[in-house]
Amino acid sequence: QVQLVESGGGLVQAGGSLRLSCTASGRPFNMYAVGWFRQAPGKEREFVATITGSGFSTHYADSVLDRFTISRDNAKNTVYLQMRSLKPEDTAAYYCAAGRSAAVDAGRYDSWGQGTQVTVSP
Repeated sequence: QVQLVESGGGLVQAGGSLRLSCTASGRPFNMYAVGWFRQAPGKEREFVATITGSGFSTHYADSVLDRFTISRDNAKNTVYLQMRSLKPEDTAAYYCAAGRSAAVDAGRYDSWGQGTQVTVSP
């Protein structure tokens, strides 16, 4: 397994941007697909985006398509989630997770970070 640490969350106004980072340690990072998930208070955890180990393939939830971009720099052991045109409904704790395949299902990921809070004000 790898150890993951998220960073980059914060408070932003609607329409603004944030970039989240997920930095890994412990195993060769390019072996792992990485997904971003989020969970708002009182709601279930939901899939946001995922990227393959090579970075060649990505997939997004419909709710963030064309607003969020997932990318990775394997030399830095880091995956990024660039978030633009943020909406109040994007407010949640955001988690990154590593697994063997880029999947929508959270159960396919073996390692999880501690999360970073994103709050979007109206």
